[in-house]
Amino acid sequence: MTDRIAALPMYDWPEVRAETNAQWTRIREILRLAGIDAPETLTRETGDLYDFWRRPDILFAQTCWGPMGDGLAEHVHVIGQPDYSDVEGGEGEFYRSVVLMRADDKSLSSGTPPSVLPDISPAGGENTQSQRSTRVISPLAGEMSGRTEGGNVGELPPRNIDNLIRNKRFAYNVPDSMSGYLALQADLGSLDLFSEHVPTGGHRASIRAVASNHADVCAIDCRSWALAQRHEPAAVNLIPIGWTTPRKGLPYITSRQTPPETLAAMRAALMDAGLIVA
Repeated sequence: MTDRIAALPMYDWPEVRAETNAQWTRIREILRLAGIDAPETLTRETGDLYDFWRRPDILFAQTCWGPMGDGLAEHVHVIGQPDYSDVEGGEGEFYRSVVLMRADDKSLSSGTPPSVLPDISPAGGENTQSQRSTRVISPLAGEMSGRTEGGNVGELPPRNIDNLIRNKRFAYNVPDSMSGYLALQADLGSLDLFSEHVPTGGHRASIRAVASNHADVCAIDCRSWALAQRHEPAAVNLIPIGWTTPRKGLPYITSRQTPPETLAAMRAALMDAGLIVA
Protein backbone atom coordinates (compact mmCIF):
# COMPACT_ATOMS: atom_id res chain seq x y z
CA MET A 1 0.00 0.00 0.00
CA THR A 2 1.27 3.44 -0.90
CA ASP A 3 2.50 5.86 1.74
CA ARG A 4 1.83 8.78 -0.59
CA ILE A 5 -1.24 11.00 -0.23
CA ALA A 6 -3.56 12.92 -2.55
CA ALA A 7 -5.81 15.93 -2.00
CA LEU A 8 -8.13 18.09 -4.10
CA PRO A 9 -8.99 20.87 -1.65
CA MET A 10 -9.49 23.87 -3.92
CA TYR A 11 -13.06 23.25 -5.08
CA ASP A 12 -14.10 20.62 -2.55
CA TRP A 13 -17.25 22.33 -1.26
CA PRO A 14 -19.33 20.16 1.12
CA GLU A 15 -22.13 19.96 -1.45
CA VAL A 16 -19.85 18.47 -4.11
CA ARG A 17 -17.80 16.00 -2.06
CA ALA A 18 -19.23 13.11 -4.08
CA GLU A 19 -18.18 14.82 -7.31
CA THR A 20 -14.68 15.45 -5.94
CA ASN A 21 -14.44 11.80 -4.91
CA ALA A 22 -15.50 10.72 -8.39
CA GLN A 23 -12.90 13.05 -9.90
CA TRP A 24 -10.19 11.44 -7.79
CA THR A 25 -11.41 7.92 -8.63
CA ARG A 26 -10.91 8.67 -12.30
CA ILE A 27 -7.47 10.22 -11.74
CA ARG A 28 -6.45 7.37 -9.42
CA GLU A 29 -7.34 4.67 -11.93
CA ILE A 30 -5.50 6.47 -14.73
CA LEU A 31 -2.40 6.72 -12.56
CA ARG A 32 -2.62 3.08 -11.50
CA LEU A 33 -2.90 1.95 -15.12
CA ALA A 34 0.33 3.88 -15.69
CA GLY A 35 1.99 1.84 -12.95
CA ILE A 36 1.77 4.52 -10.26
CA ASP A 37 0.67 3.43 -6.77
CA ALA A 38 -1.95 6.11 -6.16
CA PRO A 39 -3.78 6.22 -2.80
CA GLU A 40 -7.31 4.83 -2.61
CA THR A 41 -8.93 7.93 -1.12
CA LEU A 42 -8.33 11.63 -0.81
CA THR A 43 -6.81 13.21 2.28
CA ARG A 44 -9.11 15.88 3.63
CA GLU A 45 -7.38 16.50 6.97
CA THR A 46 -5.12 19.09 5.36
CA GLY A 47 -4.97 21.65 8.17
CA ASP A 48 -3.17 24.78 7.06
CA LEU A 49 -2.83 24.43 3.29
CA TYR A 50 0.41 26.40 3.18
CA ASP A 51 2.03 23.77 5.36
CA PHE A 52 0.20 20.88 3.72
CA TRP A 53 1.38 21.73 0.19
CA ARG A 54 4.98 21.41 1.40
CA ARG A 55 4.57 17.84 2.65
CA PRO A 56 7.11 15.50 1.03
CA ASP A 57 4.58 12.63 0.79
CA ILE A 58 2.16 14.39 -1.58
CA LEU A 59 1.71 12.43 -4.78
CA PHE A 60 -1.10 14.55 -6.19
CA ALA A 61 -2.71 17.81 -5.10
CA GLN A 62 -3.90 21.15 -6.44
CA THR A 63 -2.78 24.65 -5.50
CA CYS A 64 -2.94 28.27 -6.66
CA TRP A 65 -0.33 30.25 -8.60
CA GLY A 66 -0.30 32.91 -5.88
CA PRO A 67 1.40 30.64 -3.30
CA MET A 68 3.53 29.17 -6.10
CA GLY A 69 5.01 32.61 -6.68
CA ASP A 70 5.49 33.06 -2.94
CA GLY A 71 7.89 30.17 -2.34
CA LEU A 72 5.81 27.03 -2.80
CA ALA A 73 7.39 26.34 -6.21
CA GLU A 74 10.62 25.38 -4.40
CA HIS A 75 8.81 22.44 -2.75
CA VAL A 76 6.70 20.99 -5.57
CA HIS A 77 6.67 20.02 -9.23
CA VAL A 78 3.80 21.11 -11.48
CA ILE A 79 2.16 18.08 -13.05
CA GLY A 80 -0.06 20.09 -15.40
CA GLN A 81 -3.03 22.38 -15.86
CA PRO A 82 -6.65 21.19 -15.74
CA ASP A 83 -9.18 22.32 -18.34
CA TYR A 84 -11.52 25.18 -17.40
CA SER A 85 -13.52 25.17 -20.63
CA ASP A 86 -16.59 23.67 -18.93
CA VAL A 87 -17.31 26.85 -16.95
CA GLU A 88 -18.07 30.37 -18.10
CA GLY A 89 -14.90 32.43 -17.85
CA GLY A 90 -12.63 29.47 -18.58
CA GLU A 91 -10.86 28.45 -21.74
CA GLY A 92 -8.46 25.51 -21.78
CA GLU A 93 -5.73 25.98 -19.19
CA PHE A 94 -6.78 29.60 -18.58
CA TYR A 95 -9.35 30.97 -16.18
CA ARG A 96 -10.72 34.36 -15.27
CA SER A 97 -12.16 35.86 -12.12
CA VAL A 98 -15.56 37.47 -12.22
CA VAL A 99 -15.89 40.82 -10.42
CA LEU A 100 -19.12 40.92 -8.41
CA MET A 101 -21.28 43.51 -6.69
CA ARG A 102 -24.71 43.40 -5.06
CA ALA A 103 -27.48 43.60 -7.62
CA ASP A 104 -29.23 46.29 -5.55
CA ASP A 105 -26.14 48.49 -5.19
CA LYS A 106 -27.37 51.98 -6.09
CA SER A 107 -24.21 52.82 -7.99
CA LEU A 108 -25.14 50.24 -10.64
CA SER A 109 -28.09 52.38 -11.71
CA SER A 110 -26.70 55.82 -10.92
CA GLY A 111 -25.85 56.61 -14.51
CA THR A 112 -22.47 58.00 -13.49
CA PRO A 113 -20.27 58.06 -16.61
CA PRO A 114 -17.10 55.99 -16.30
CA SER A 115 -13.79 57.80 -16.17
CA VAL A 116 -10.62 56.60 -17.88
CA LEU A 117 -8.85 53.84 -16.01
CA PRO A 118 -6.98 50.79 -17.34
CA ASP A 119 -9.69 48.27 -18.16
CA ILE A 120 -10.00 44.66 -17.08
CA SER A 121 -9.40 42.54 -20.13
CA PRO A 122 -9.68 38.87 -21.00
CA ALA A 123 -7.27 39.35 -23.93
CA GLY A 124 -4.09 37.30 -23.89
CA GLY A 125 -2.82 34.53 -21.66
CA GLU A 126 -0.18 36.11 -19.45
CA ASN A 127 -0.66 39.16 -17.28
CA THR A 128 1.05 42.27 -18.58
CA GLN A 129 0.12 45.88 -18.09
CA SER A 130 -0.24 46.29 -21.87
CA GLN A 131 -3.09 43.73 -22.11
CA ARG A 132 -5.96 45.95 -21.01
CA SER A 133 -8.26 46.38 -24.00
CA THR A 134 -11.79 46.46 -22.63
CA ARG A 135 -13.95 43.36 -22.53
CA VAL A 136 -16.15 43.61 -19.45
CA ILE A 137 -19.78 43.05 -18.66
CA SER A 138 -22.15 45.99 -18.60
CA PRO A 139 -23.07 46.54 -14.95
CA LEU A 140 -26.69 47.06 -15.95
CA ALA A 141 -27.03 43.83 -17.92
CA GLY A 142 -27.99 41.51 -15.08
CA GLU A 143 -26.67 38.49 -16.96
CA MET A 144 -23.55 37.50 -18.85
CA SER A 145 -24.33 38.61 -22.36
CA GLY A 146 -20.91 37.75 -23.77
CA ARG A 147 -21.11 34.00 -23.43
CA THR A 148 -19.93 31.96 -26.40
CA GLU A 149 -20.33 28.31 -27.32
CA GLY A 150 -18.51 26.09 -24.83
CA GLY A 151 -19.13 28.40 -21.88
CA ASN A 152 -16.37 30.90 -22.63
CA VAL A 153 -16.60 34.66 -22.46
CA GLY A 154 -16.54 36.35 -25.85
CA GLU A 155 -16.28 39.97 -26.99
CA LEU A 156 -18.25 42.29 -24.77
CA PRO A 157 -19.21 45.97 -25.05
CA PRO A 158 -16.51 48.42 -23.82
CA ARG A 159 -17.09 49.76 -20.32
CA ASN A 160 -14.77 51.04 -17.62
CA ILE A 161 -15.61 49.97 -14.09
CA ASP A 162 -13.47 52.28 -11.98
CA ASN A 163 -16.34 54.59 -11.00
CA LEU A 164 -18.42 51.59 -10.00
CA ILE A 165 -15.83 50.23 -7.58
CA ARG A 166 -14.01 53.36 -6.44
CA ASN A 167 -14.34 53.94 -2.69
CA LYS A 168 -16.10 50.58 -2.30
CA ARG A 169 -15.18 47.94 0.29
CA PHE A 170 -13.26 45.09 -1.32
CA ALA A 171 -13.71 41.57 0.07
CA TYR A 172 -10.95 39.08 -0.71
CA ASN A 173 -10.10 35.57 0.40
CA VAL A 174 -6.34 35.85 1.08
CA PRO A 175 -3.77 38.38 -0.15
CA ASP A 176 -1.71 35.85 -2.10
CA SER A 177 -4.72 34.47 -3.98
CA MET A 178 -4.32 34.95 -7.72
CA SER A 179 -8.05 34.83 -8.43
CA GLY A 180 -9.30 36.72 -5.38
CA TYR A 181 -6.68 39.46 -5.05
CA LEU A 182 -3.58 39.48 -7.25
CA ALA A 183 -5.37 39.29 -10.61
CA LEU A 184 -7.55 42.30 -9.89
CA GLN A 185 -4.60 44.19 -8.44
CA ALA A 186 -2.57 43.57 -11.59
CA ASP A 187 -5.37 44.40 -14.01
CA LEU A 188 -6.31 47.64 -12.27
CA GLY A 189 -2.70 48.58 -11.53
CA SER A 190 -3.55 49.04 -7.85
CA LEU A 191 -6.25 48.27 -5.32
CA ASP A 192 -5.87 51.68 -3.67
CA LEU A 193 -9.14 52.88 -5.20
CA PHE A 194 -11.03 50.76 -2.66
CA SER A 195 -11.94 52.44 0.63
CA GLU A 196 -11.42 49.28 2.66
CA HIS A 197 -9.95 45.81 2.21
CA VAL A 198 -11.98 43.11 3.97
CA PRO A 199 -10.25 39.71 4.41
CA THR A 200 -12.67 36.79 4.46
CA GLY A 201 -10.55 33.64 4.23
CA GLY A 202 -12.39 32.13 1.26
CA HIS A 203 -14.24 32.84 -1.97
CA ARG A 204 -17.54 31.65 -0.55
CA ALA A 205 -17.09 33.90 2.46
CA SER A 206 -16.35 36.84 0.14
CA ILE A 207 -19.60 36.22 -1.73
CA ARG A 208 -21.48 36.19 1.55
CA ALA A 209 -19.71 39.34 2.75
CA VAL A 210 -20.80 41.29 -0.33
CA ALA A 211 -24.33 39.87 -0.29
CA SER A 212 -24.76 40.82 3.40
CA ASN A 213 -23.41 44.36 2.87
CA HIS A 214 -20.24 43.77 4.88
CA ALA A 215 -18.36 44.56 1.66
CA ASP A 216 -19.26 45.82 -1.80
CA VAL A 217 -16.99 44.12 -4.36
CA CYS A 218 -15.20 40.79 -4.69
CA ALA A 219 -13.32 38.83 -7.36
CA ILE A 220 -14.15 35.12 -7.59
CA ASP A 221 -12.53 32.57 -9.88
CA CYS A 222 -14.88 31.27 -12.55
CA ARG A 223 -15.14 27.70 -11.20
CA SER A 224 -15.91 28.89 -7.67
CA TRP A 225 -18.52 31.24 -9.12
CA ALA A 226 -20.10 28.32 -11.00
CA LEU A 227 -20.22 26.37 -7.74
CA ALA A 228 -21.71 29.35 -5.92
CA GLN A 229 -24.50 29.69 -8.46
CA ARG A 230 -25.39 26.04 -7.78
CA HIS A 231 -24.94 25.87 -4.03
CA GLU A 232 -24.57 29.28 -2.34
CA PRO A 233 -27.90 31.06 -1.68
CA ALA A 234 -26.16 34.44 -1.28
CA ALA A 235 -24.99 34.30 -4.91
CA VAL A 236 -28.45 35.23 -6.17
CA ASN A 237 -27.94 38.71 -4.68
CA LEU A 238 -24.78 39.41 -6.70
CA ILE A 239 -24.25 40.61 -10.26
CA PRO A 240 -21.13 40.31 -12.46
CA ILE A 241 -19.67 43.65 -13.54
CA GLY A 242 -16.48 42.45 -15.22
CA TRP A 243 -13.86 39.77 -15.79
CA THR A 244 -10.14 39.78 -15.12
CA THR A 245 -7.49 38.93 -17.68
CA PRO A 246 -7.16 35.17 -18.30
CA ARG A 247 -4.38 33.48 -16.40
CA LYS A 248 -3.31 29.88 -15.96
CA GLY A 249 -5.72 27.97 -13.76
CA LEU A 250 -4.91 26.16 -10.53
CA PRO A 251 -2.17 23.62 -11.27
CA TYR A 252 -1.93 20.02 -10.20
CA ILE A 253 1.24 19.45 -8.19
CA THR A 254 3.38 16.73 -6.66
CA SER A 255 6.11 16.87 -4.04
CA ARG A 256 9.70 17.55 -5.07
CA GLN A 257 10.38 14.12 -3.58
CA THR A 258 8.44 12.46 -6.41
CA PRO A 259 10.94 10.70 -8.71
CA PRO A 260 11.34 12.28 -12.18
CA GLU A 261 10.17 9.09 -13.91
CA THR A 262 6.98 9.07 -11.82
CA LEU A 263 6.33 12.72 -12.61
CA ALA A 264 6.82 12.08 -16.33
CA ALA A 265 4.49 9.06 -16.20
CA MET A 266 1.79 11.06 -14.42
CA ARG A 267 2.00 13.85 -16.97
CA ALA A 268 1.81 11.49 -19.92
CA ALA A 269 -1.09 9.47 -18.51
CA LEU A 270 -3.19 12.49 -17.54
CA MET A 271 -2.47 14.23 -20.85
CA ASP A 272 -3.50 11.16 -22.82
CA ALA A 273 -6.72 10.98 -20.77
CA GLY A 274 -7.48 14.66 -21.38
CA LEU A 275 -7.34 15.54 -17.70
CA ILE A 276 -4.56 18.07 -18.17
CA VAL A 277 -4.22 20.37 -21.15
CA ALA A 278 -0.72 21.73 -20.61
